[in-house]
Amino acid sequence: MQNTEPLLRLTWTDPVTGTHGYLVVHTLVAGLATGGTRMRAGCTLSEVEDLARGMAAKTAVFGLPVGGAKGGIDFDPKDPRAVGVLERFCQAMRPWLDAHWVTAEDLGVPQHLIDEVFARLGLGQSYHAAIRRSADPERTLRRVQAGLNAPVPGGLLLGDVVGGYGVAQACLGAVAAGEWDDAATTVAIQGVGTMGGAAAWYLHEAGLRVVAVADAAGTLYDPAGLDVPALLELRDAFGEIDRAGVPPEVRRLPRGAVLGVPADILVPAAISYAITPDNTVDVRARVVVEAANAATTPEAEAMLAARGIPVIPDFVANAGAAAWAWWLLLGQVGADPGDSFLRLRTEMQAKVSLLLAQWSAVGVPPRRTAEELAAAQRHTEAPVPEATMVTIP
Repeated sequence: MQNTEPLLRLTWTDPVTGTHGYLVVHTLVAGLATGGTRMRAGCTLSEVEDLARGMAAKTAVFGLPVGGAKGGIDFDPKDPRAVGVLERFCQAMRPWLDAHWVTAEDLGVPQHLIDEVFARLGLGQSYHAAIRRSADPERTLRRVQAGLNAPVPGGLLLGDVVGGYGVAQACLGAVAAGEWDDAATTVAIQGVGTMGGAAAWYLHEAGLRVVAVADAAGTLYDPAGLDVPALLELRDAFGEIDRAGVPPEVRRLPRGAVLGVPADILVPAAISYAITPDNTVDVRARVVVEAANAATTPEAEAMLAARGIPVIPDFVANAGAAAWAWWLLLGQVGADPGDSFLRLRTEMQAKVSLLLAQWSAVGVPPRRTAEELAAAQRHTEAPVPEATMVTIP
């Protein structure tokens, strides 16, 4: 998987701003590939290719009947022109979005925004390429919309939190594997956007002590534990916390300091390549759980392993949203959050337990075990005739 060539690399130039966007399809399974669309200044083709490769591994680990892809746009999502750039990108990618590429939210692109763009383009919803294949597209669309918009505690929607819930379950799987006490376990989280914020919420709810969170403005640290719900209420649309509402006893540290905070679990949930050989020595956690895609460089991961710190790879830890989306599309879960949470909790904790059992017993890095699991469960990855493409009820 690590060295395989993608099926397709495509570069787009925006005729209005001149910015570049990219689509990489790593594999097609039954004519379909899935992977979100991100937007950030500095996004590169090689980054999108790495992410597409990870999506292919992610779908394989969870036995999903779809290949891996990713979209990326080199543009600042805070720029007032960003929505127009996203819409023109999707219009240019329409042949793939209509027939083969199932996309969703990612860094800088919330789900509601990409759905609004799809609606304006007449594609209905970002899962369009899969929905249109179903026996009853209207019924499938209603089920998808009901699942995405199901309310959950905390005033949010299931579609907004299910990825972070999966990350929290990966952390809890590590706690269980280590036989740690929940109340005594500490967590540091880099990033409090959709993924990191939901992970923080559910870890706090589970009784773990979240001692640090970081956003673009810096790190907030309290060894006694942060009031996670109160901090999340202070976030703006870009996942940044209003410091005016932060209690005075909470320490303000530099943004990168979150990596070195004393904590049992470190969750990088913001940007790719956050942990590098240059800063890996700062990490003091007992385990790293990758909520962001490609959060740890291969060199840094090897350095952490040499120090006895395992890394639960992104294509397991943050696969909850992708797995859930396909369970929803296939009718295996519906609008009841309890059903979705139960299945995701069961599958995620079982996979993390397996990875850490191999690490503890014979020192096999979790990534290698996860790649072997993906290889064992992988569906045929070459394009297949339309007549044999996956059928959605």
